[in-house]
Amino acid sequence: MGVNRRAIWQGAKAMSGELVLVTGGSGFIGAHCIMRLLADGHMVRTTVRSRAREADVREMLRRAGAEPGERLEFAEADLTSDAGWAEAVAGCAYVLHVASPFPVNQPRDADELVRPAREGTLRVLKAARDAGVRRVVQTSSFAAVGYGHPERATPFDETDWTNLDGPGVTAYVKSKTLAERAAWDFVAREGSGLELATVNPVGVLGPVLGRDLSSSVELLRSLMEGAVPAAPRTWFGLVDVRDVADLHVRAMTSPAAKGERFIATGGDFLSVIEMARILRAEAGPLGKKAPSWQMPDCLVRLMALFMPAARATVPELGKMKNATSAKAKRLLGWAPRTPREAILASAESLVALGIVRQP
Repeated sequence: MGVNRRAIWQGAKAMSGELVLVTGGSGFIGAHCIMRLLADGHMVRTTVRSRAREADVREMLRRAGAEPGERLEFAEADLTSDAGWAEAVAGCAYVLHVASPFPVNQPRDADELVRPAREGTLRVLKAARDAGVRRVVQTSSFAAVGYGHPERATPFDETDWTNLDGPGVTAYVKSKTLAERAAWDFVAREGSGLELATVNPVGVLGPVLGRDLSSSVELLRSLMEGAVPAAPRTWFGLVDVRDVADLHVRAMTSPAAKGERFIATGGDFLSVIEMARILRAEAGPLGKKAPSWQMPDCLVRLMALFMPAARATVPELGKMKNATSAKAKRLLGWAPRTPREAILASAESLVALGIVRQP
C-alpha cells in the first residue's frame, strides 16, 4: 500500500505551525531561515531552481542537526519565470522572500542583476497576493540603504535609501535598491491587503552549511587562506546568519513589523584589517595567514585596473560607514551576536566543511 505524502503533509500541518514559503532555500540565509522555522514548529516549503538541489538542501540541514522529514517540501521555481510560483505559495500563511542573485564579480551590464531581482520580487509578491498570503518578509540589504552618499558621522538607519546617482553604486547595489523599491510600490498600489516587511542585512557571516559561499564568507575565506596579502582601507558591517534568520521570523510574526524596514547589523562596522586582527588574535592557527598590514589606497586603485573584484572596492576606500539596528531591537526585541562571534563561527565552519584546510 503506497504512502499518501499529501495526506501526511496536510495532517502534520494541521497539528503544527502554519505553512511558510522560503524562496531560495539552497542559499546561506535561506537554509538558516528554514532551520529556524522548523525549530519554531512551522511547516516549510522552499523553492529551488531545480529539484536536483533538494538533496543538497536536506544535506545542509542534516549537517546542522535538523531532520525535517515530511515537515519540509520543495517547489521548483525561478525568479526569471512565472512558472511554478502559484503552486509554491499555495496554502502558505507567510512568505520569506530570500532568493536573489548575488555575484562574486560585478557584471558589465547592471540589468543582468537588476532585472531578475526586481521582476523576481514582483513575481513572488503577485503570487503571494493572489494566494491570500498574510505577510511577505523580503530579504533586502544594507546595499539599499547606505550607498551613494557622502561620508558622514551619523549611522545609517531605516529612513535612509541608497542614492543611485551617487558614487560607488555597483550593479548589485542597484539591484537590491530597485527590488526593494518595487516591492514597497507594489504593496502600496496593488497589494490588496498583503503586508510587507523588509530585512536589510549588512555582510552576513556565521556557520556555513554548504560549499556555495556568499561574498562575505568568500572574503573571510580569502583572509584565512592568505589570499589577501594586505587589507584594503574599507569598512563594513557584519551580522551572524542565525540572527538574520531570527529577525526574519520576528518580522514575519510581529504586528509591529507590518510595513517596516529593519537593518540587521551585529554592531559597529569593522575595517578589513580589524577582521584580520580578530582572526589572528582569536582563531588560533586558523587565523595565522590573515594579513597584518593595511594596503595603501594607491595600490588598491592600481590592482583595480587588472582585477575586476577590486574595482567595487575603490569607491569605498576610506569611507567609515556605520549603521544601527536600534529599531529591530526596540520593536522586535532582537538581540544579535557580535561581529566577533560571527567571524569566528564562520572560520570554524569553513574548516569543518573542509573548505579551508586546518593548518
